[in-house]
Amino acid sequence: MKLSNIKLSKQLLIIIGIAFALLFTSLGVVLPKVLIPVAEANLYNYLSEPLKLMDGEIDKKLYNTEVAYVYVVNSKEILTSDNLNDIIKVKNLGGLLDKITDTYGKFDYNHRTYYYYTITNDELIKIAISNDNYINRTKADILGTIFPIVLITFLMIGLILGVWSLIIVLKIEKLKLKIDNIDNLEFDHSVDMESDDELKSLALAIEDMRISLINQEKYRNQMYQNISHDFKTPLTVIKSYVEAVEDNVEDERTALQVIKQQTAKLEQKVHSLLYLNKLDYLKDSKVHSLELIDMVSVLNSEVEKFKFHNKDINFIVDIDKKSKYYGTYEHWETILDNLLGNFMRYAKTTIKITAKQNKLILYNDGDNIDKDLLEGIFTPFRKGIKGEFGLGLSIVKKTLNIMDYDITIRNEKKGVSFIITKENRK
Repeated sequence: MKLSNIKLSKQLLIIIGIAFALLFTSLGVVLPKVLIPVAEANLYNYLSEPLKLMDGEIDKKLYNTEVAYVYVVNSKEILTSDNLNDIIKVKNLGGLLDKITDTYGKFDYNHRTYYYYTITNDELIKIAISNDNYINRTKADILGTIFPIVLITFLMIGLILGVWSLIIVLKIEKLKLKIDNIDNLEFDHSVDMESDDELKSLALAIEDMRISLINQEKYRNQMYQNISHDFKTPLTVIKSYVEAVEDNVEDERTALQVIKQQTAKLEQKVHSLLYLNKLDYLKDSKVHSLELIDMVSVLNSEVEKFKFHNKDINFIVDIDKKSKYYGTYEHWETILDNLLGNFMRYAKTTIKITAKQNKLILYNDGDNIDKDLLEGIFTPFRKGIKGEFGLGLSIVKKTLNIMDYDITIRNEKKGVSFIITKENRK
């Protein structure tokens, strides 16, 4: 089983177990190996001190120690302390002396390790020999002192980490429960974490997301209601005139004319809704390609299209041919269709289009837009000016975003300006 498939609490126990195993390995294997050189250095000092004090004879007072002594006189006569066989079982003293090759060191004999130290004075060689009891006892003493302290310290650290981790796990489980009930309005979604840490930040982010989802749901429901209302109006008119013709209240010619007008409106609304969904697809798929656009041609074409809709509206166009605009002809045509179509409803006498410094400004001298409406004016099917619903400005905003442009609205002293600029994206 992979560690990633195990619950966090069990992962913690496994990690603590591994830590304990590493601790025992360090204390039982690594630490003794580190301590042996120190203990051996102390042992060599312990062996050398009596040799410095003794002259030609072996001091009998030292016989009962854990050190045996060997004197070699003139390379011929060999004297030993009485405890030599207690320290090391010697069968061949010459063979033992052959293992002593340096001033000090150690050698293996009869499956045990022995330590020695030598001092040479003229024709006398003094040798002190000890077994590994001192080394083993030193290791045991050090481990006996260090191990309980380290173990207790580690247990305390493990306990602290365990309690802390348990608190973290409980917080995470609480966050999971909150996420599982994110759409449950009866669930207590309050964030009551006392510590101001990353988990509290995450809890607050989840709460913000939950509130955002609720608001989106409310907006979606409101939008569906608005769409239903917007589509229902022309359908109601069509149905009324059909019934009027059937009841001989209205003549067919007039009814067909009205039905044709309402059908055109309904078709336009459906087209706009489908186009808005298409923009969402284009934005997500990144399949659109942008190229340099001849804005002069686009603007002249749009002005020619709209200037005969209302002859009382005067169009003023000021274009700097050095300005550069990117996108597609179709997108810019859609943007200007929606903006100018909007302007024709609200402008009183003048519509001015200025294209300079890579910026496009469209102005009409209609009434200012209420500040309460400006905030959500680009939201689809949000009630707008004069209580109307629509998708035009939403289409404008999304189309511009696809081409890396942005649009802002500014109320002038007289009239309203729509300002299109290139987004500064890093």
